[in-house]
Amino acid sequence: MYAIVDIETTGGYADNHKITELAIYHHDGTRITDQFHTLLNPGRKIPYFITGLTGITSQMVEEAPTFEILAEEILSWLKDRIFVAHNAQFDFSFLKKEFESVGINWQTKKLCTVRLSRKIIPGLESYSLGRLAESLGIRIPDRHRAGGDAHATAKIFSILLARDNSGVIEKALKRNSGETILPPNLPKEDFDKLPAKAGVYYFLDARGQVIYVGKALNIKKRIAGHFTGEAREWNRSNIRNEIHNITYELTGSELIALILESQEIRRIWPKYNLAQKYKVEEWGIFDYEDRNGYLRFCVNVISKGTKPLITFSSKGDAWNFMWDKVKEFELCPKLSGLQLAKGLCFSHQSGACKGACQEVETVKKYNKRAQQAIDTFFEAGESVAIIGQGRKAEEKSLVLIENGNYVGFGFVPKEESIGSLDLARNFVKTSKDNRVVQNLVKSYLLNPKGAEVVAFGS
Repeated sequence: MYAIVDIETTGGYADNHKITELAIYHHDGTRITDQFHTLLNPGRKIPYFITGLTGITSQMVEEAPTFEILAEEILSWLKDRIFVAHNAQFDFSFLKKEFESVGINWQTKKLCTVRLSRKIIPGLESYSLGRLAESLGIRIPDRHRAGGDAHATAKIFSILLARDNSGVIEKALKRNSGETILPPNLPKEDFDKLPAKAGVYYFLDARGQVIYVGKALNIKKRIAGHFTGEAREWNRSNIRNEIHNITYELTGSELIALILESQEIRRIWPKYNLAQKYKVEEWGIFDYEDRNGYLRFCVNVISKGTKPLITFSSKGDAWNFMWDKVKEFELCPKLSGLQLAKGLCFSHQSGACKGACQEVETVKKYNKRAQQAIDTFFEAGESVAIIGQGRKAEEKSLVLIENGNYVGFGFVPKEESIGSLDLARNFVKTSKDNRVVQNLVKSYLLNPKGAEVVAFGS
């Protein structure tokens, strides 16, 4: 009826690590009826810190069978049984990945003894395997080995079955209950309350400290994707195990969600927001004069000490901007850094380029148009309001840019008409600017995605 499982691995997430040991206990709903245990050769060295935790060395698994060799036998031990484990998603993700690697599509119902214990035996200080077993009087003589941990999990499960007077286990097994995909310490009730709206969300640990900040157009869908998807950072057990609560702030628009996420990461510096803790790569358009006197452009990463004409948050945005200027001012794609091939540029054949790339067009004529293009780079320095969707039906959102600089965001009654810069300022809470936010706003202005852009006169 049940297959109670524990594994040891080379690391914390299934996308890049392998199983080194597996134990399975069959349970009939009352007691253990059979057991299976094996070491597995992961085909790689076992890291020293893993050996320090489990005692399993690379030498111990050298002669052990690979998962591929035992796949059918392991499947027979799991087939037609409900999968049970302590922090079930971790063990399940590894086994599913291993089965997929040998062409087996394995699906099963799952039960997590962490989540079940929280509901059936509430109020304990900790629900880690060691602490939970200790509180229930269960000894684990072989801790951090698959056999010992699986046997302890089986004993815990027997106690849970005996104490489940309100049908918690039966409810968890219902299709789409969502119980087994969630982090072990996150109450399902908290997840169920999440809105399907745009905003910023915060993952909190047991002490109420924010450990991750994210943004989404649909908060609930995005967070569910973290826990069910293949993104490797969300399969790392230490992140999942640390999430005890989720809070959120609605933003209405995608742009405000992007801005607020960036600002909150820099305000809080959560431990798992690795991407924005390091220097964000920025791209710029630079100008220079070649040895023949032609004014040229190039798109490059901005490095310390360089002064680009205009900056962007991605290479794609910079290239798209430059292509627009090439078409608008009949510039040469080759002299604009958009074509690297030798000889005449491709546009010369169609007549779009007048031949500056082969000195057919004079320096004076070409440079005049190139300078005109540069003069338009700074049109983004005007004052505008980006009007988007609000947090609720009776309001709209507002992002204010004044003289090309981000000022802040706010929310406006839906019937309010934003006709002047002074009026717009009344609805905006001034925010601290940073380069990331500045680039987000600039990129969004290039593609407002349906938002209304209101320009204010000087």
